[in-house]
Amino acid sequence: MWRHRREGNGRPLILLHGIGMSHAAWNPVIPLLAAERQVIAFDTAGFGDTPPLPDGVVPTVRNLVATLADSLGELGITTPVDIAGNSLGGLMALEAAKLGIARSVVALSPAGLWKESISPHVRHVFQGLRWSAQTFPALARAALRFSLTREAILAIPLSPGSRKMPASDAIRVMEDFSGARSFDATFANLHRFASGQSISVPVTVAFGGRDWILPKSSQRRDELPLQTRWVFPRNWGHVPMWVDPEGVVRLILEGTQ
Repeated sequence: MWRHRREGNGRPLILLHGIGMSHAAWNPVIPLLAAERQVIAFDTAGFGDTPPLPDGVVPTVRNLVATLADSLGELGITTPVDIAGNSLGGLMALEAAKLGIARSVVALSPAGLWKESISPHVRHVFQGLRWSAQTFPALARAALRFSLTREAILAIPLSPGSRKMPASDAIRVMEDFSGARSFDATFANLHRFASGQSISVPVTVAFGGRDWILPKSSQRRDELPLQTRWVFPRNWGHVPMWVDPEGVVRLILEGTQ
């Protein structure tokens, strides 16, 4: 079973984080969501405290979603279920909808909506963050204790406004990237999302106006149903939970109601 944080009561709401991160990416919004719903925030296989997929099982999005479904079953949660995901987690949520596992989807800056392949700069940004954290861990932790350097380091991979993060959360992000055992294999298997036009459940897709990881060319609409709700919060970056937790909560509750 995937490691997870579970809080609140009511109809289950699943939270899926982005590549290189862990369930801690949702820390700013979990208490707010848990006031309304039963929230289960997972560590995806190979990230956070969840071990990688078994040997021989390639970490494709489809395989990750199948393993997510197994974990939901072990928790006694009946599918379909409401799912909110960010980046890789957003792509997983869309795949879950295509496979009939999702009751509704809210995808924040989902991966996979690019024309052919992911922009080359994405690997460079994330690999640079991982290299810094692995090579100079003490220096990285020290730098993240100050708001200005926190902003400089995290504005592109996470969001402008990352200076608002508690230093402890920023350090956790860096440690998660550093220790992500399945980062390279999962990144190598990130492919374009396809054949989602037949999705019949409610889908909300949000891309921040300051998302510098997935630009306009990675925000294509042609593989999603026509009734998809698209929103573009002006001040959000790629990972908006620390910048606007109330706005993220409002969007998720609206999209999964």
